[in-house]
Amino acid sequence: MPTDQGKEQDSARPSARVGRRRALLAGGAVLAAGIGAAGGELARGDRADGRSSDDAPAGPIPFHGPRQSGVTTPQQPATQLLSLDLPRTSATADRKTLRDVLGALTGPLAAAASGAPPDPRLQGGETTRLTSLVGVGPALAARLRLGVPASLTELPSFPDDRLDPRRSDGDLLVQLCAVDRWTLTVVAELVAAAAHGAGATTRWTQSGFLPHTAPGTTPRNLFGAKDGTANPDRTAAERWVWGPPGAHRNGTVLVYRRIHMDVAGFAALPEAHRDRAMGRRMRDGAPLSGSAEHDEPDVYAKNPNGSYVIPATAHVRLASPRLDRGARMLRRSYSYDDGPADRGLLFCAFMRDPEQFTRVQNRLSARDALNPFLEHRASAVAYVLPGAPRTATLGEQLWT
Repeated sequence: MPTDQGKEQDSARPSARVGRRRALLAGGAVLAAGIGAAGGELARGDRADGRSSDDAPAGPIPFHGPRQSGVTTPQQPATQLLSLDLPRTSATADRKTLRDVLGALTGPLAAAASGAPPDPRLQGGETTRLTSLVGVGPALAARLRLGVPASLTELPSFPDDRLDPRRSDGDLLVQLCAVDRWTLTVVAELVAAAAHGAGATTRWTQSGFLPHTAPGTTPRNLFGAKDGTANPDRTAAERWVWGPPGAHRNGTVLVYRRIHMDVAGFAALPEAHRDRAMGRRMRDGAPLSGSAEHDEPDVYAKNPNGSYVIPATAHVRLASPRLDRGARMLRRSYSYDDGPADRGLLFCAFMRDPEQFTRVQNRLSARDALNPFLEHRASAVAYVLPGAPRTATLGEQLWT
């Protein structure tokens, strides 16, 4: 559950002008629970997409462009994920089906994100502020020999995984984000219908939400801790998030984990124990080695008796980029609530190479003090395709 990455937090905050609509969403937020991201703090105000969240426009977010909008556009309060499978016939036929599905998805996604969406259910209210991304799973990429990064692979099994295959993986992964649930319900219906018409089937779906927070402040997760304090700035994102120069420079890899949280069990711990498990004070989000939320966690600081100020088993310490050659992830996670017995985190992190996640998760699996309160129940990896120009469809780079 990586909680620190670079000092940038505002990349996860939507415009103040749409903030009032977030109050319609139930609480809980971004825990990045039990998976790797996290680490040092970078200068605030230099977001991965180069804008301050306070400057985010109130109008529609463009769909077309070199990169898909669902990666670095300020994070919206609600999300819907859809996993799709393609039929397995022959490589030639399945490649054609993939082309058809990607072409079918491009149209409704672009239309729904426009200033004048054609579906009447999306008209007459505020701008949808829809963002989206479409990614290709490793198994499909290997089977059809698609032009994806060589680093795109399935995740290994981790000791604490309790993964449900019916809610994991998939040939294509679609993530929709918007200011309200209504928009996502309508657009998810349109996307599913387009994909089904082109030959795909739905494997699983999952909804998530962020809590209402004041602009510029960090939301709290279902454990009550501030989550998403830091993310890489634009310069760091070019190194660690987006692909290297060449065919994949405008693509990235999404690692998704559905993590059940024992909210009641964690809340029963004394506050000091919760602070030490997290490596940050629950009260204000400051690292145990600092005095303010955005102070860089010093994972090497020691007490007079030689023990670490941030304990050796603290989540913040184990997920620190200082233990991972400075590597960072861009975290855009959401909480989920599927009933009293199943609440937790939809961990969504973007990185150039999923091996980065594996390294951090291995450390967390071995020692993280939060492990007794977390259970990983679903997982997926996808290569997030470069964006589509106005005259093209998503995925055209897959064939070259």
